[in-house]
Amino acid sequence: MDWIFVAFVGMLAIALAVAIGIAIDRDRQLEAARDALVRGISPDAAEAQPGLDLPTAVRRLRERLDASEFELDQQVRNASYLADVMGVGILRLDDHQRVELANAAAHILLRRAPGTIRGRTALETFVDGRVEELISTAGATGSASGEFRLSGPDGPTLVIRARRSPVSGVWVVLEDVSELRRLQQIRAEFVDNLSHELRTPLSTVSLLAETLSREAEAAGEGVPARMRDRIGKIEVETGHLVQMVNELLDLARIESGGPLVLLDDVDLGRVAGEAAERLRLFAERQGLRLVVEVPEGLPRVRGDEARLGQVVVNLLHNALKFGNREDGDGGPDPTVVVAVRTVGDEIQMSVQDHGVGISKADQGRIFERFYKVDRVRVRGGGTGLGLAIARHVIGQHGGRIWVESEEGVGSTFTVALPIAPDAEPSN
Repeated sequence: MDWIFVAFVGMLAIALAVAIGIAIDRDRQLEAARDALVRGISPDAAEAQPGLDLPTAVRRLRERLDASEFELDQQVRNASYLADVMGVGILRLDDHQRVELANAAAHILLRRAPGTIRGRTALETFVDGRVEELISTAGATGSASGEFRLSGPDGPTLVIRARRSPVSGVWVVLEDVSELRRLQQIRAEFVDNLSHELRTPLSTVSLLAETLSREAEAAGEGVPARMRDRIGKIEVETGHLVQMVNELLDLARIESGGPLVLLDDVDLGRVAGEAAERLRLFAERQGLRLVVEVPEGLPRVRGDEARLGQVVVNLLHNALKFGNREDGDGGPDPTVVVAVRTVGDEIQMSVQDHGVGISKADQGRIFERFYKVDRVRVRGGGTGLGLAIARHVIGQHGGRIWVESEEGVGSTFTVALPIAPDAEPSN
């Protein structure tokens, strides 16, 4: 029986050793956890209180967590209050397009009672499938924006911008532009009415000036040369006024008429050629040579042929008018080139002259209404509306327009339009 007793004692010793080992390991783990908690509180606190016990460390860590949550809540409140003061609505939607957060301004803009938006889907919140699609696009591509009139015809006009969150979900910002659109409509209607009121008397004055000019020529020496010169100036200035009124009316119609219905496949090369033929006589009078470069088989663009023709005429007329140097010398190359070509998935049309050019300071503003560079003012030509009209028309066609110029060297205006899908090439 001695061996049984010895075995039993041995087993007890082994069990005791294992228990002691486990206890030591647990003590080490607890000590490591305590040190980690102390270090999490702050290095200064850990150094100042090396004997800090575990419950105290946990309590202080909890206090720090509560303080951080309070500070974060205050920052969120301040940001939300600032957004409300600015009148900007802010919503946050999760990955399933359910509203997780909505500030007071968002409830006001969407005409909802306070606190009733949270938890609703995007479609329930905006009651507009277009906004739901915009938010889906933002979630897929990163960002999207659009302008919508919600809550019926009397509701506000909102610009809605959606951007995918770097964490999850989508942020949506609402901005009320109803008053801005109302003022723009008033301005457009005022310009339209004023243009109509001015057209009739100006047409009468222009007709009378033309009649006086013909009668003065028929009278010959019976009318002094100074008087004939003054009659000619009246006729020229009246023509400028008529042109300004017509361009004002065009611009008002373009801005207030809504998007163009683009149904025609337009041969931009043919449009450029026809515009060049219309102005070829004017080019000869200016002492300039007009060249048209259009390759065969050019793809067509989807658009309004009359409006695009107006753009080409405006650009070409400017190039011919300022294609000569101020001293009357056409420069080393007195040529104006109209070129149409395919670049990628676009058709680009450029109008190049070798005239006076445009300064860097003016290039950023020449597409604004009524803006004219000093050189144009000295020459007394133009109304400052042609390029503004061109910019609006090209924008409505989904295209781009820009200028490259250097003073004393010349200018190149370029228009880029997307190629019409499934369009047959021009002959």
